Amino acid sequence: MQFSWLDRSAGFPAPEVRGRRWLNIGDRTELSLSELRGKVVLLDFWTFCCINCLHALDELRELERAFPYELVVIGIHCPKYPHEADFAALVDAVERYDVRHPVLDDAYMSTWDAYSVQAWPTFILIDPTGDVVARFAGEGNGKRLHSLIERLVAQERRKSDFRISSPPSAASSPRSTALRFPGKAILTRRGTFLVSDSSHHQIVELEAADLRTEKNRIGQGQRGLRDGVDCLFAEPQGLLELPSHVSSRVGYDVIIADASNHCLRGLSLRDGHVCTIAGTGKQLRRRVPVGGSALEMSSPWDLTWWNELVLVAMAGTHQLWAFDPIDQSTTVVAGTMAEGLRDGPAETSVLAQPSGVVADSGGLAWFVDSESSALRQLRPSQNGFVVRTAVGEGLFSFGFVDSGDSSTAMMQHTLGLAALSNGSVAVADTYNGAIRWYDPATKTVRTLAQGLREPSDIVVDGDDMVVVESAAHRLIRLPIPWFARLSESHDLWQGLWAQVSPGEVTLRVDATLPPGQRVDVQQASPVQLSVDAWPPPLLSSQIGPSNSFTQAVPLMRGTGALHVRITLNTCDEGETEHPACRRYEKEWTIPVLVADGAPKELVLHAQF
Repeated sequence: MQFSWLDRSAGFPAPEVRGRRWLNIGDRTELSLSELRGKVVLLDFWTFCCINCLHALDELRELERAFPYELVVIGIHCPKYPHEADFAALVDAVERYDVRHPVLDDAYMSTWDAYSVQAWPTFILIDPTGDVVARFAGEGNGKRLHSLIERLVAQERRKSDFRISSPPSAASSPRSTALRFPGKAILTRRGTFLVSDSSHHQIVELEAADLRTEKNRIGQGQRGLRDGVDCLFAEPQGLLELPSHVSSRVGYDVIIADASNHCLRGLSLRDGHVCTIAGTGKQLRRRVPVGGSALEMSSPWDLTWWNELVLVAMAGTHQLWAFDPIDQSTTVVAGTMAEGLRDGPAETSVLAQPSGVVADSGGLAWFVDSESSALRQLRPSQNGFVVRTAVGEGLFSFGFVDSGDSSTAMMQHTLGLAALSNGSVAVADTYNGAIRWYDPATKTVRTLAQGLREPSDIVVDGDDMVVVESAAHRLIRLPIPWFARLSESHDLWQGLWAQVSPGEVTLRVDATLPPGQRVDVQQASPVQLSVDAWPPPLLSSQIGPSNSFTQAVPLMRGTGALHVRITLNTCDEGETEHPACRRYEKEWTIPVLVADGAPKELVLHAQF
């Protein structure tokens, strides 16, 4: 429902705003509409996952600059996801997106219900007498709101009770950290990591050894759009180092998805020079179908090299685009610009805020739709390309569920991903604070790590994955688990298979200790032997670690791999009063064929 400001009789008294806590009001504990009589008040019902809400924040900044004394903007934060109901996460989001006006944490949706709001974002305009006089839903209403506020202010200035004073905002100073809410990262050919330091509006080059030592910092650190060595960015996100045969032709090495500037930028690593290569700095507002192109863009969020082109996750239009750096042309590849989840031909597929994209070694493009918490794939077909969903069901299907059947697995607002060497995919499950893993061969979803603060990207570096832990303002290194590196085409499978019988098999480690060493029998568990299997159904039942050199392993018929790990505590032999003690570890990954008539024992030899 929309009210015209001219029809003042259509207005009604604005309900008081109530929620859990306030932000950006200084030492005060709350703010009420009654104390804002005499000012124009604009309520912004938003949630920080929503790209439309983030676009609206830019429109609000323009309104606040235009009416610095007459207008009070109040953000009413109403969470979509469980993570967004965490007050600490809201505090992070307010800082991340540089929200300076008062924000009410409406965690229980009480003010949302009082105003009968149904969509993010929704704007409610309240006149100086406290009446609701206009209502708009969706982004792109900045000009209409400006016109209404301007005419309302002109009318109210004639009244003696119109208040001209500073708005009641007292935003906290941003925290001082080397990185501030980094978004994406890449490993460059010269062995360094390049990171989009999004809330510092900069690009940072880090040493790979410690992921902290800075080699270079590009950008002046203020929001803006300017080329050259004194360049400006606005919340940059995705990064892509071009193949050398392409960079030598175009004159830059790295493409940057400059998200809030709605454009792509080219960076020369040699001298730090930046140029704008696609986009105008204006947000795209018209419909562009698959096969079409446009000069403008809308929040490009991530990039990958695919089919000799740059594939762009265009979060703002819910599409995938292709950019040709040679002729600087753009083409829409998938998505109708509607928001949702629908598979099928690229031209009729529906996406939901794609925020991460990567091409695997087979030429397929994987992407994550953050608003449907989905892992999806773009693959060739006879008539072009098709979109297929691996994990995810729709805009309001989310959770934290591992599964041997990906149709029942659930994630929560996925922002990044990485293709692993064996064809599987690691996913930054951002709002679950986890790294998840999807195996296309078995359609299995597993959790690789959790307890992270809003991981937003993953980079593979050998047997490690480097994770952008955005809300912790850092990059961290985690090992890729053994099963996530297995592949039937891997060298592992080219050797001899160990053949064992189904049922209970005795696994024994024949250990040879270094001269002068003995097992430390004074410890309660000097030996720990653990066995894991891939795929998991190869084990007919779960088993815990053994405290001896043998382990009973229940196996089902089939093929797969056993991962065996032994830790051994030893001490020096002899009668010394304080013998030196040592700890040894050894592990194996063994291809196995489980078939009738094969041995019931598997012996491994360990030379420590």
